[in-house]
Amino acid sequence: MPLTETDIKRISGLGYKLEEFTVRDGKRFKLKNKNGKCVFLTENGCKIYNYRPEGCRLYPLIYDESINKPVLDDYCPYKNEFKPTKDDAEKLINLIKETDLTT
Repeated sequence: MPLTETDIKRISGLGYKLEEFTVRDGKRFKLKNKNGKCVFLTENGCKIYNYRPEGCRLYPLIYDESINKPVLDDYCPYKNEFKPTKDDAEKLINLIKETDLTT
């Protein structure tokens, strides 16, 4: 999940160190995963739900870089219940642009 500067500040403000929750993939900072899942995800849900990143707020809408467009995440068991709007897609595209460290 890509992280904006605002996301990073918000989560850091909770007392988490950058290296505890981020990885850098060259172009952007992303949420760190552990065993294929977000480090903040527990069996009871998200530990930082009220402070979650913007990308998480749009999930299961994700940006597929291989086709350069927003899609619903096939791994989400509730994806068929989510009806993304054009506004959601635009927010996600803007989020990707905002988190790209090469621009």
